[in-house]
Amino acid sequence: MTAQQIIADDSILARQDKDGVVTLTLNQPGQYNVLSERMLRALQENLDELAVDESIRCVVIGAAGKAFCAGHDLKQMRSNPRQEYYENLFEQCSRVMQSIVNLPVPVIARIHGMATAAGCQLVASCDLAVAGESATFAVSGINVGLFCSTPAVALSRNVAPKQAFDMLVTGRFISAAEALSYGLISRMAPDAELDSTVAALTDVICSKSPVAIRTGKAMFARQRSMGLEDAYAYAGQVMACNMMAEDAAEGIDAFIGKRKPEWKGR
Repeated sequence: MTAQQIIADDSILARQDKDGVVTLTLNQPGQYNVLSERMLRALQENLDELAVDESIRCVVIGAAGKAFCAGHDLKQMRSNPRQEYYENLFEQCSRVMQSIVNLPVPVIARIHGMATAAGCQLVASCDLAVAGESATFAVSGINVGLFCSTPAVALSRNVAPKQAFDMLVTGRFISAAEALSYGLISRMAPDAELDSTVAALTDVICSKSPVAIRTGKAMFARQRSMGLEDAYAYAGQVMACNMMAEDAAEGIDAFIGKRKPEWKGR
């Protein structure tokens, strides 16, 4: 294997670097990969490092065991019955989710098994999400008397309001097919083809200009909060700057010359 393993496989979070693609694997299968304080710290540390690494082209977040992520660690939460503790915990989780959104490169969720509550929030926070056909999704805090308020932030930015609220107030599980139709995930694959589908997607992303990909991710996120006129003005400025990049000149020249572009990354 040519990948660099910077976190041991028996750690709570495993990391593999290979050809510009970083795979972060939630590695606490016995607890369905809950987002404990320790897991959130490990994710944050890696995301902070990735944010300043210009060699990275794409990030995949997956999980070991039978499930993707069961959300927050409820036992840990009940053992610390203080509002200050809960506020700090949810702030810590929100910071991780925003770090995913703000990462300069695309982040892909690779989902198998179930993704519930904050685990569903994690899926919604990623730029792209590929799920096995047997995967299921829920924001099920309502079933234990807790409305999934922080997961609702990410969910409502991916799923139509009535569908998102239906999930939030019923706590019901939806299938991968439903998640695809709702816009919660971007692709669904046969379970046996999940890894190859994710690999094909990362290969496509890595074949594009890194300048264009990084420019595009930042632009896409920012324009969503703008009005139509402001969004077009901002997009025009970004596209003009993108046109001045060496990669844009190379890409257009390669298209005209009917050859494969050689990206410079600038």
